Amino acid sequence: MSISGTFNAFRLLVKPSLCIPHLTVSTFDQIPIPIRCGGWPDIKAIVLDKDNCFASPLENDIHKPYVEHFQLLREAYPGSRLLIVSNSAGTGRDSNGLEADMVERNTGVKVFRHSTKKPGCGNSVLDYFRAIPEIGVTKASNIAVVGDRLFTDVMMANSVGAQSIWVKNGVVTQNSLVSNIQGAIAAIRKSDD
Repeated sequence: MSISGTFNAFRLLVKPSLCIPHLTVSTFDQIPIPIRCGGWPDIKAIVLDKDNCFASPLENDIHKPYVEHFQLLREAYPGSRLLIVSNSAGTGRDSNGLEADMVERNTGVKVFRHSTKKPGCGNSVLDYFRAIPEIGVTKASNIAVVGDRLFTDVMMANSVGAQSIWVKNGVVTQNSLVSNIQGAIAAIRKSDD
């Protein structure tokens, strides 16, 4: 977990709902297009996590079974309406930007450059979209954040008031403390439904 993730995890003690997604899908290719579910306002922009969401961890290509669905997202949300926000590509770890450049070439989607990892970069992402008036983002709820981590992707979205979509089963099955906690939260949430 990143320093931002660790720091923000303490926020969950005060507001545990920050890690509860608005929508859960099993895999990336089950994201509804266009995104109009649950009475959400008009979604004008999409943030995509990369690692274990649409790409294998630390890979820079779209996972082959998701290529067609990724293209549909690009068509529904063209140009600057789609943005990749990764905790690997485009961060301080990718200091020369080579990984971000490669992801952009392979996906056709801009990679956000940021020094604060998710969930701490949410306001910067919101500022990015607001700075492009033709997108029409006037409030955070015009943005949907898609990712495989409750404590980074979903928490970033919920912290700024964006919509959150949790991809429950990433490209690869992970057996880590974080993934086990996420599974427990999902099981609790399912029993509440």
